[in-house]
Order: sequence, then structure tokens, then C-alpha cells
Amino acid sequence: MVTFEEWAARAIPVTSGGLRVAAHDDGHGPVVTYLHGYPSSSLDVVPVLDRLDGVRVVTLDFPGFGASAKPPDHPWTIHAATDAVEDVWRAFGVTETVLYAHDYGVSVAQELLARQAETGHDHPTRPALVTGVVWSNGGLYPDLHRPTLGQQLLLDPDHGAEVAEAMDEAALATGIRATWGTRRPLSDAEMHGMWEALAYDGGSRIAHRLLHYIADRRTHAERWRAALESGAVPMRFVWGELDPVSGGHVADRLAERLPDVPLLRLPDIGHWPPLEAPDEAAAALADLAG
Repeated sequence: MVTFEEWAARAIPVTSGGLRVAAHDDGHGPVVTYLHGYPSSSLDVVPVLDRLDGVRVVTLDFPGFGASAKPPDHPWTIHAATDAVEDVWRAFGVTETVLYAHDYGVSVAQELLARQAETGHDHPTRPALVTGVVWSNGGLYPDLHRPTLGQQLLLDPDHGAEVAEAMDEAALATGIRATWGTRRPLSDAEMHGMWEALAYDGGSRIAHRLLHYIADRRTHAERWRAALESGAVPMRFVWGELDPVSGGHVADRLAERLPDVPLLRLPDIGHWPPLEAPDEAAAALADLAG
């Protein structure tokens, strides 16, 4: 298993909004761009990457996450994270890509689709054409989002900073295991990799600030819903039903609102399909990218 230290050492630095972004470019063939979740990093894509042949996988640690820059008082936004994706595409010469979006990353993907719809596919400001999306467990509909206890504590305006300051690997593990499914246990190595990614360069101390995406989703709910439901590109859903945050209850609405989009409901998987169900995630990506 690749450790976070090894993964970070392989990163290619890209500048976005004046910040250093740790990006990766692996393989050859049609491009897949992986958009990771909170509070982890692009390291989550490694099990999926290992199962893909003939595909080029581009990914990044969003600003504030993983091995990317984490200035403590930075005004984090989903729009800035989306800018970072576009800057990575420009740096790597990506002109066409399928997306795999998980958790935090689903909002970035929705913003990318919204921008593409507004400017048109071939507008000179668009660095790359999004040709398809695989979605996994994220707050596509903010009214259905159910934050974990840890997130609720971090969101407390009076004490969130104190909770972040006191966070350690054991506390993070408690939160992650509460969102994991039953197919197999979360390994100590996987958990340690998540902690290293979060704690790198003091990132755990801004965990409360990185939850900005929850408010962003409410602010941009209609824009991002329209981007999701427009049917502008082929899509697949690979969805863990045991996820207490964005699980079966979100899959129910997806089935209702997007009945023609393939929806793979995974009854033994929790919040982390890239880690818990990499075979299914890779198959969905290969289907769209092939």
C-alpha cells in the first residue's frame, strides 16, 4: 500500500490562486480526473488507480488538504478548489476528461459542469471538456446532508477551532469508522494515511475552516442542482448505502430525479467507495472513459 509520505513525494507542484497545489499525473490514455473528499486527499484514488489499465489519472489535493498549501487564515471556497482543478488541467495539458467525484469533490464537479454549461464546450476560457462523471457519496442535495457528530462539533462557531486544535488520529479514526461499511474493516494503514494527509503542515488545525463547503452548498444549491440534473454529459452513480452522511437516502432521490442514469447501489458500502469498493468504481470509470 502506498503511504501518504510516498504519495506526497511524487506530487507535481502547480500554483493556483497564489497557493501551491500538490497534483499527480499517472498513466496513459483517456484522462480521468479524481476529485477527493473531506477530510482526506487524493491518496484515496490509489486503489482505483491500481485497477485501471489504459487510462491516465490526473488528481490533486485541493488547497487546504493533503500535501497542498494550508495557510491558516485563507478564505477557502469550492470555487477556489474548482479553479485549482482547472489550473492543474492547464499545467498538464488536459483538454478532455471524465471526472470521478467523491464527497467534497462532488461540489467541485457540479461547479465544473455549471461553468461548462455557461461558457459552452469550446469556449477559449475552458481548459478541458468534461465528457462524463462518476459520482460517489457526497452532498449533491444539501437538504439531505447529515453531518457527523465530529463535523457538528467543528462547525460550532464558538468552539470549532478548539475542537480542531485538539483533534488527534484517534478522534479522526472514530469519525471515519462511523461512516465505514461492512464489506471489510478500515485498516490501520488506511486510517493512518488519512491522518497524515490531514495533519500534514498543520492541516488538522484548520479542519473546521475546511468545512466551508457545507455553507457553499446551501448558497449555490440551485446552480449546482441544475448542473447535476441537466443531463449534459453521461453519468454513473456508485453509491454506498450504509453511509450515514450521504447514503441510501440520497440514492433514493437520485433514482427519483435521474431515473435514466445508471445507479449502482452498494448495500455493504459506507461513505468511501473509492476505498471500500474500488473494483466497482474502476469499472464505472472504465465504462465512461473507454
